[in-house]
Amino acid sequence: MAQTTLLLDTVSWDLLADASGNLAVASVPYALAQDAASAIKLFQQELWYNTAPGVPYFEDILGSAPSLAALKAQFSAAAETVPGVVAAQTFITAFDDRGLHGQVQVTDKNGVITPASF
Repeated sequence: MAQTTLLLDTVSWDLLADASGNLAVASVPYALAQDAASAIKLFQQELWYNTAPGVPYFEDILGSAPSLAALKAQFSAAAETVPGVVAAQTFITAFDDRGLHGQVQVTDKNGVITPASF
């Protein structure tokens, strides 16, 4: 069974419509990369039905000065929790206006590497 996810706009991270006006869907391999980027954006304890997943932003990142290597390790670990992702590599592209931007590149079981921005 192919994994799909709702397609999100890469800038606003909001839902998109397809040509017929229905919710757009992303398929593998991009679905894995987008889900990995979503995992990076997820604050630990934010997911109401399971508070374990996510990045410990409040505990380890916000209000402190973690190293770039520590941030990338946290983000890659979050990305690797996505079913179907066998490896993830994170790149930080910018810090601006108190925001962090980057890209995660995920590898699936077939060795396909797919990027998504966060």
